[in-house]
Amino acid sequence: MNKTIRNLIIVALFTVGGGWLGIWLNNVTGNTMPPLQSLGALVWLVTPALSGILLRWLGGDGWKDAGFGLNLRGGWKWYVVGILAYPVAALVSFGVALAVGAIRADGFAAQGWATQTWGAYFSAVGVITAGSLMKNIFEEFAWRGYLTPRLEAAKVPAFLNHLIVSVLWWAWHLPYYYYFLDRSQLDSYLTTINLNTFILLAIFALIPTAILFGELRLISKSVWPVFILHNLINGLSMPLILNGFITLNGWAGVIFTPSNDGLFTSILLGVIGVWLYRQRMRQKMA
Repeated sequence: MNKTIRNLIIVALFTVGGGWLGIWLNNVTGNTMPPLQSLGALVWLVTPALSGILLRWLGGDGWKDAGFGLNLRGGWKWYVVGILAYPVAALVSFGVALAVGAIRADGFAAQGWATQTWGAYFSAVGVITAGSLMKNIFEEFAWRGYLTPRLEAAKVPAFLNHLIVSVLWWAWHLPYYYYFLDRSQLDSYLTTINLNTFILLAIFALIPTAILFGELRLISKSVWPVFILHNLINGLSMPLILNGFITLNGWAGVIFTPSNDGLFTSILLGVIGVWLYRQRMRQKMA
């Protein structure tokens, strides 16, 4: 078997199975910690990235396309894209959602006025962003540090590359949603739909998101613009529903919410990803 394909299969198996292994470890060790603070959660979090790093080191993949460097001189403008992509998409979604009555934004007024409101929101943003930093290091060094560039090295077409990554990314999240994530936190998202429906919809949101993340990684030749983008999405998006700044009105809310789970928001992110793909192809042809 081709070495690159073999190693990709190994990482895919560890990605899909790591979380379930972590749950099994918690069960056999009689874990009494909150699930997200347990040994099993650590196994779930680090397994994809660690398997990729070991295969680069010992499995013959090497480090040339790892994307660990900043590449600021040649790629600074892609950092700008990473910083602006989600806020722009979220503002468009927010305006559309309000216009069609898909969401209510009463939470901003309820938690204070003017600077007080924004103070409450950005305080929540800071807390969630700080909590996401370590998690996203492991995520991005797995998906965009290993899978995306190694699939490209295997000459997998770009959009199939991103589809494969999105499916593995989604499968990796399943133990998180079913076991590790705090139930009360999840329930705040599930006022309109049940958990299984939410998980099914998640794959349709992840596919266009993976196009943006993957293309940003490939055109910038660095993991770091995507790491910044991922943290901004988590930090700016999660407080909207978790902290009650917006509420969803039925299925329209599920579709048009400006949070990163919203299908409309994800499509906008995918459009930016397709634009990046076209820019990358122009660079190749130049």
